[in-house]
Amino acid sequence: MLAWVALLWVLEIVDVATGHELDGFGIVPRDPSDLVDIVPASFIHFGFGHLMANTVPLLVLGFLAALGGIRRFLAVSALIIVADGLGVWLVAPSGTNTAGASGLIFGLFGYLLVTGFVERRPLGILAGLLIAAIWGGSILAGLAPTQTGISWQGHLIGLIAGVAAAFLLRRRGRERIPGA
Repeated sequence: MLAWVALLWVLEIVDVATGHELDGFGIVPRDPSDLVDIVPASFIHFGFGHLMANTVPLLVLGFLAALGGIRRFLAVSALIIVADGLGVWLVAPSGTNTAGASGLIFGLFGYLLVTGFVERRPLGILAGLLIAAIWGGSILAGLAPTQTGISWQGHLIGLIAGVAAAFLLRRRGRERIPGA
C-alpha cells in the first residue's frame, strides 16, 4: 500500500510540474474517447489537498483488504476501479471531469464491511463492524449529493462495487467429502 500511495504522490507531483496535464485522464461522462481513462482516473488527483484527503483512508483500508491476500486484494481493487469508472462514465453529470482514489476507498470500505458476513467469518464480521464504527460517518457524508465538487456518484458506485466484490470474490468453504 505504501508503494501504491507513493505512486499517487509521484503522479500528482508530475501533474503539477506539467501544468496539470494529467488531469485530462479524469473521466468525462459519456464521451466514448474517455472510456480509456476509466482505470487511470483512479490514480489521478486534482491537487495535493485532494490527494491528502485520500491518502490515509487508502492506506488503512487498502492494508486491511490486502490482509486477505495480495491476489485477492488486486482482484477486489480491479473490480472496484473498473466498475466505479464505468458507473461514473455512465451517470455523472455532463461536462464534469472525475478522478481520484475515493471510488476505490468507498469500494474497499464496502468490501471490508460485508465480506465477513458473506463468508460467515466471526473475525471478519468484527473487523467490518469496527471499520463501520470508525469510518462510517465520513463514508455517509461522502455520499451526500449536496457537496459541490465531489463525485457522490463515484462514491456510491464504488461502495456498491465493493459490496459486489465481497460476494463475487468470496472464499468458498471447504467442501465435505461424503463418508469422510
